[in-house]
Amino acid sequence: FGEEEPGSNEQIVDFVCSRFKSEFPVFGKIEVNGDNAAPLYKFLKLGKWGIFGDEIQWNFAKFLVDKNGQAVDRYYPTTSSLTIERDVRKLLALS
Repeated sequence: FGEEEPGSNEQIVDFVCSRFKSEFPVFGKIEVNGDNAAPLYKFLKLGKWGIFGDEIQWNFAKFLVDKNGQAVDRYYPTTSSLTIERDVRKLLALS
């Protein structure tokens, strides 16, 4: 996303662990848009378009997946957790 992490995976891990003292696992970079997008993101974006097409515009895009592994909704980074909770409850028939 906008070359926010231009370094290699090793450089990013070093930066995150030394600057922020991160102790959680840091995964490698993957592409989420374009021809080289990771298969997971290609799958999640099928039929779940944003306002600019199927491209993910920014980090923290969210997807709701049902018990059968199908993406049923897509949320923008600014979507409130309460909105997503309501949709999860509806999907689980808990409302």
